[in-house]
Amino acid sequence: MKEEKVVAVVESLLVAPSEETPRLGLWLSNFDVTAAMTHTALVYYYPAPATVSTDRLRAALAKALVPFYPLAGRLGVDEGERLQIDCHGEGALYVVATADCTGEDLFGNYVPSPQVRRMFVPIADPPSLMSMFQVTFLKCGGVVLGTAIHHVLMDGIGAFHFIQTWSGLARGLDVSQACPSPPFHDRTLLRGRSPPHADFHHPAYSSAYLDGPPRPCVTLVYSVPPKLLADLKSRCAPGVSTYGAVTAHLWRCMCVARGLAPASDTRLRLTVNVRHRLRPPVPRHFTGNAILRDLVTVKVADVLAQPLGYVADTIREALEDVDDAYVRSVIDYLGIESEKGSLQKVPWQLLPESDLWVTAWLGMPVYDADFGWGAPRLVAPAQMFGTGMAYVTQRARRDEGVVVFLALEPQYVQCFEDVFYSE
Repeated sequence: MKEEKVVAVVESLLVAPSEETPRLGLWLSNFDVTAAMTHTALVYYYPAPATVSTDRLRAALAKALVPFYPLAGRLGVDEGERLQIDCHGEGALYVVATADCTGEDLFGNYVPSPQVRRMFVPIADPPSLMSMFQVTFLKCGGVVLGTAIHHVLMDGIGAFHFIQTWSGLARGLDVSQACPSPPFHDRTLLRGRSPPHADFHHPAYSSAYLDGPPRPCVTLVYSVPPKLLADLKSRCAPGVSTYGAVTAHLWRCMCVARGLAPASDTRLRLTVNVRHRLRPPVPRHFTGNAILRDLVTVKVADVLAQPLGYVADTIREALEDVDDAYVRSVIDYLGIESEKGSLQKVPWQLLPESDLWVTAWLGMPVYDADFGWGAPRLVAPAQMFGTGMAYVTQRARRDEGVVVFLALEPQYVQCFEDVFYSE
């Protein structure tokens, strides 16, 4: 998009749950209160729906907010000034708009950008809003759904569960059909121990490794078609995951493109879903944040000279080490450091040039968002934040491979692209 397109708001209102919901202050876990204090902004693109009833969408949203009532709440604090969600049914922001552009203009070769964020995703007003949604009609007949859910409230698994429920209700399903597994909101399962004790070292949360200066960056989108994916996996041990193979490849390409010194350290930051790693496990449809950050540190020479399978195995071993004891240690560590006030000062988006941070949406129901218009052609972040950060997600059709969204310094782009597709 070379010039700013015009978006006109047709309607903007708060949508409250369609039935009475619990009135309470929802306690937040240490994972919640130390999550990014921002809304996660996504766009869903539908090329040419036959009919779109905004009234039907709004009514379905009101119904979906009954089981997912914290989305209609506001960010607040309890008596001890700790963050909580004030659940009083105030409502989610719902916006209807039109844009003077076509789907091909925007999504033919989609790249996340601040402009996409401004056009299709509402700005939180007031900032305490937990969720915001915008339906934008394009002049070609296409529709864009922009979603913004506060990260303090839930991670991607909870957010996609909500979209599944909302879209099912919009298709005419009843609540038991659209949401056969109700969301689980109680975060006390992730309460820290008393007294708290961090039994492991957790450098992923340390400001010592988040001291990179702000740097110019561009957002890149790389397709990993089935042939390339199969080739990457063939160079790893049998049974390697798509995440492991693609992330190992990204890490290597980043080291080459940035020209990192072989004797220096490079760090890969991982986000790990801990629902099934706790004992007892957290319910699958737990809606709060149940992800932790982990850090894998190796020499650049090993990333470059060792076989790709070595790099993938290093990632796999790090993931396997995240068990119940490790997760409990992280929870306690976050509580201890939050009391000191140190975590709030960490500029988590300022990765040093030696590091890469990869978040994956693989295996999530990203494209289960049929509002009666069919599945979206594209689901993607609206904007990227921070150089060296990447998302790996599947395409609309699983036989089309996966796609990588990467924020990188502009001077390294050409080399990165050459390495990415030449290995």
